[in-house]
Amino acid sequence: MQTYELIAPCHFGLEAVLKREIYDLGYEITRVEDGRVTFTGDAEAICRANLFLRTAERVLIQVGRFYATTFDELFEGTKALPWEEFLPKDARFWVKKASSIKSKLFSPSDIQSIVKKAVVERLKGTYGVSWFSEDGSDYPLRVFLMKDEVTVTIDTTGDSLHKRGYRTMAGAAPLSETLAASLIMLTPWHADRILVDPFCGSGTFPIEAAMMAANIAPGMNREFLSQEWQNIVPKKMWYEAVEEAQDLVDLRVETAIQGYDIDESVIAIARENARRAGVDQMIHFQRRPVAELSHPKKYGFILSNPPYGERLEDKKDLPALYQQIGEAYARLDDWSMYLITSYEDAERYIGKKADKNRKLYNGMIRTYFYQFLGAKPPKRKPREQ
Repeated sequence: MQTYELIAPCHFGLEAVLKREIYDLGYEITRVEDGRVTFTGDAEAICRANLFLRTAERVLIQVGRFYATTFDELFEGTKALPWEEFLPKDARFWVKKASSIKSKLFSPSDIQSIVKKAVVERLKGTYGVSWFSEDGSDYPLRVFLMKDEVTVTIDTTGDSLHKRGYRTMAGAAPLSETLAASLIMLTPWHADRILVDPFCGSGTFPIEAAMMAANIAPGMNREFLSQEWQNIVPKKMWYEAVEEAQDLVDLRVETAIQGYDIDESVIAIARENARRAGVDQMIHFQRRPVAELSHPKKYGFILSNPPYGERLEDKKDLPALYQQIGEAYARLDDWSMYLITSYEDAERYIGKKADKNRKLYNGMIRTYFYQFLGAKPPKRKPREQ
């Protein structure tokens, strides 16, 4: 069976999390760059990567890589690639996106136009036609230039993988599903530990955590562009991948996941999103301010995306809010707390310096992932036989 170089873009700075996911799926990683992990896989890997990867934004087939510093070189390099191996005669193809970093060619619209022309010229010769109907399946192309190296790809995913299909409505400052999953994976949380999000909004953290606990593949409730690509991925492979995903689901897992917010209407949205994700019975949502956060048990986790104060009128409320977070955390017994926020005075008002601090981007906003590490629970003694 033919193998492909597959590229999975992810949030910048979270490549290590995605690497672990790809290894766990059983694929060999060939290259890691800022915001992208390349791995080798066959047609089945296209299905499984789209269905199972929680932290990737999409799955791309790499058609080729080459260097280009002029538009002539870009045209000839693209034309030399074996497009007929990927695009059938009736394919509808266009350059969906072009990006350029530290390269002599930097105009996205020119790059898009030249790549499209080069592909057309290649296929004219291959198929012996002068015109293409383009009334078949969609094959959107994506082109990246980094230091004059051109990477030409075809997008197998369609809508970004963060669109799991469960979130039809969101709160005021939603966290993407892929970023939420990545942040959960950066913590040592497991299904047998308590997890509380005191600013849960539309429920992304609790829902992603519950899906992980129940082993629900993130792509099970949506469709992908390459499901229509009979020339690359037979329908049978999609059915088998979905069947594999269904067999792995375990809704009987015992877990304690809670989501709180002060806005009752937002809590209603979170409950509906959880229901659509199939995990509503695993999460306790409740209207509750952070000042009233308490829990009798030890060794739990707070994982949250508290207000940033991106609007100037909200900034004045942040010192008191983060002070309440710090006071609530201090009342909990041996808990860990993980917060993603762009508020630079977070530690000051929490009243405690984070054990670790990671800089990340949430969209275009520079944020910090503050990690306050609690004590580890004692290891359970193995039962005597």
